[in-house]
Amino acid sequence: MAAEPVWSVDPRTGKPREQVAVEATSDEVDRAVRAAHAAREALADRAVRAAFLRTAADLLDASGEHVVEAADAETALGPVRLTGELARTTAQLRAFAEVVEDGSFLDVRIDLPDPAATPPRPDLRRWKIPLGVVAVYAASNFPLAFSVPGGDTASALAAGCPVVVKAHPDHPATSELCASLLRRAAAKTGLPEDVVVLVHGFDAGVGLVRHPLVSAAGFTGSIRGGRALFDAAVARPVPIPFHGELGSLNPVVVTEAAAAERAGEIGAGLAGSLTLGAGQFCTKPGFVLAPRGEDGDRFLAALTAAVSDTEPAVMLDRRMRDAFVAGVAERAALAGVDTPVTPGAGGAHTVSAGVLAVDAAALSGDGHRLLLEECFGPVTVVARYSTREEVTAVLGLLPGNLTATLHIAEDAAEDPDAAPLLAALTPLAGRVLVNGWPTGVAVAPAQHHGGPYPATTSTSTSVGATAIERWLRPVTYQSTPGHLLPPELRDGNPLGLPRR
Repeated sequence: MAAEPVWSVDPRTGKPREQVAVEATSDEVDRAVRAAHAAREALADRAVRAAFLRTAADLLDASGEHVVEAADAETALGPVRLTGELARTTAQLRAFAEVVEDGSFLDVRIDLPDPAATPPRPDLRRWKIPLGVVAVYAASNFPLAFSVPGGDTASALAAGCPVVVKAHPDHPATSELCASLLRRAAAKTGLPEDVVVLVHGFDAGVGLVRHPLVSAAGFTGSIRGGRALFDAAVARPVPIPFHGELGSLNPVVVTEAAAAERAGEIGAGLAGSLTLGAGQFCTKPGFVLAPRGEDGDRFLAALTAAVSDTEPAVMLDRRMRDAFVAGVAERAALAGVDTPVTPGAGGAHTVSAGVLAVDAAALSGDGHRLLLEECFGPVTVVARYSTREEVTAVLGLLPGNLTATLHIAEDAAEDPDAAPLLAALTPLAGRVLVNGWPTGVAVAPAQHHGGPYPATTSTSTSVGATAIERWLRPVTYQSTPGHLLPPELRDGNPLGLPRR
């Protein structure tokens, strides 16, 4: 049977641009994983790993014009957005190089023997080691920062794990280009190129998560696709960790005091956040609780005006565009749903942003639960409430999220709803914002990009320094002669690592 071709497609026209590759067969997936597995020992040297990550960042920056051009041709995200995303991607690689050099991620803990303890304590020395080959599933909406050279790849390599990346079909040419740069960086730093391997195709993605030499997986995508891979990962004869980011509604609550104080500002800010990148950010605010009354009306009017001024936008592919058009039509048809700005098709290849409005009390009925599910694209649902109790009741219906946002009075002490609503939002998300917008995820040691299911399938983060922890497991050596210990655990701390 002939291998299926992989085409690069222009989302602005729907026309194929070029054949980039062919879908990997099961034998080719097997060879890819085995090649990566054979390269794992070469990543043991932390100094080499750090140099590799920095070299990869340098090569991506040096090829930035070509990378941005390729990504824009396949995603229509625009050079400005993609230039910023490339800068974020290379900064992330360099940040993980610093994490590797610092060594704190090894979490070295040493308990010296104490025969007088109850019970007696032997010599115990604990650190973390890499899991092995990591399967990375590239995201559609971030062709750089959450794809081949993105956070899953960077953190896995930093942990000492080789990666096999399953390219996303929306940007195969960009994936090939970025993979070639990473492999060139490996060669320049004395590593086997196969510390990074790229494969294409749906079947290849399924085969990858089932391969016995794959030790963990990182995924960013839909609930349906992510859950299927998660189920396959845990159904293996030897289950593996599957760190999946699947979907998020990213609720926003506007208190009465905040609406009274700055309704117009909040409405305009929400419009900018929900339409950013054609509403294709995983942190897009897709559901808002706003008060009834004049202040809430002013907020909705400002939101409506700002969204109405938004130009039609191209989505990442035709399938996503059609799903958005069908999804907003189904929601708008529900009883009691108004459309201050009607979302839908903006043209043959574009969509128009919109706003749906509903009474918060209607959400308790089963017929309106669709409004509490993510609709990928530039739309948000505004639910109008009268009391704090009504807000908390609706929040109790929501699934897990990446983010939750609370807009309160600038003087929080003057807003009686601030503390109780912050407490009500905290269980729903991995990142809780006050008086801000969730689109834009800073790469920083304290960042957490994850949340309760279905936002993610684990409690880990895919952004920030602690993302490296997903690809490590702890090992304790007990009563082990010093010369047999890894240098990181020996007396005298010969490598100068942070140790407890």
